[in-house]
Amino acid sequence: MLKLTQIGNSVGVILPKEVLVQLKLEKGDCVFLTETPDGYVVTPHDPSFEVQMRAAEKVMKKRRNALRELAK
Repeated sequence: MLKLTQIGNSVGVILPKEVLVQLKLEKGDCVFLTETPDGYVVTPHDPSFEVQMRAAEKVMKKRRNALRELAK
């Protein structure tokens, strides 16, 4: 269980050290809160950026030869 805490004019959650280590987070890092069918997920990366990267990887794989030629 995590307790909500008053932080200035906002409310925050204090994450246990074990969670910070597992997520590879440090003080000052940003996290992303994403709603899923199963509830909310806290991640250290932007899920929308991950979707964009998968799309870019598909294009790069499909157009590998053209990209090689453009790199010359």
